[in-house]
Amino acid sequence: MKTLPGGLRWIWLSLLVVILDQAAKALASAALVLHRPVPVLPSFNLTLMHNRGAAFSFLGQAGGWQRWLFLTVAVAVALAVMWWLRRLPRDAVWQGIALALVLGGAIGNGWDRMVLGHVVDFLDFYLGVHHWPAFNVADSAISVGAAMLVIEGLRGHDGEARRSS
Repeated sequence: MKTLPGGLRWIWLSLLVVILDQAAKALASAALVLHRPVPVLPSFNLTLMHNRGAAFSFLGQAGGWQRWLFLTVAVAVALAVMWWLRRLPRDAVWQGIALALVLGGAIGNGWDRMVLGHVVDFLDFYLGVHHWPAFNVADSAISVGAAMLVIEGLRGHDGEARRSS
């Protein structure tokens, strides 16, 4: 069996993110009532939300055109990440995992936008009366993957911290 080029060997991780994301969203949608928090732990609720905007509900009330904008962005990100993965050296494991997480998250949220017209969010963390915007598995994968890419950039390609010249 021929192996996939470069970082495309990490596509299985993207697929796993999409499956976990969509399963969690389906379960949340079936078990929760929209905007009604279910306390789980101190400072953590499960709260079903439908986000028509981007991060922090940016453009959430824009009238509907934003659905297509954000879906187009998700498709563009997915294509760019697949291109990047294809050209990635096989030994770039950290970067491959990071890109696969971003890809899986972009596909998971993009699927929601395409099929539902909104992204299903349900993880609700808060401190006192201050709530972090609700998010989901795809958002988590994108955030972890992006953080890994930043760390990789700071470490440099040889794993050592870059020095300013």
